[in-house]
Amino acid sequence: MKAKRNVLLPLLLVFIICNGFFLSAKTLLAKWGIDNDVLIISNSLFLILSLVTFFIQQKALQNSNPNVFIRSVMAAMMIKMFVCIIAIFIYWLAMKDKFSKGTVFVSMIVYLIYLAAEVRIVTKLNRQKNG
Repeated sequence: MKAKRNVLLPLLLVFIICNGFFLSAKTLLAKWGIDNDVLIISNSLFLILSLVTFFIQQKALQNSNPNVFIRSVMAAMMIKMFVCIIAIFIYWLAMKDKFSKGTVFVSMIVYLIYLAAEVRIVTKLNRQKNG
């Protein structure tokens, strides 16, 4: 059980660090026209997406057929892409004239940070399984 917690630690650290930055730099972000509340929501969304796709990929790593893992990676990418597009569309519909492209850009940078953490975790698990 302890090993499972250590595996997810990078994702939780990314979540805590990003939220800490968003809360501490609230005035700076507001000065640049970036909506702090949307960043916190997107950070939470990316954590949930990363956890869901991580568990999908972790289950696929246990299968003896390597194609299952490839399909799980592709499915995870599609899930993330569609959820991100839907979230941006909902944000655009909700905000209309207050829509901030900067907020979407910063959210996509946060997405890339989560992606790097998730790839690092899955690569480490794959090496342990095959090693």
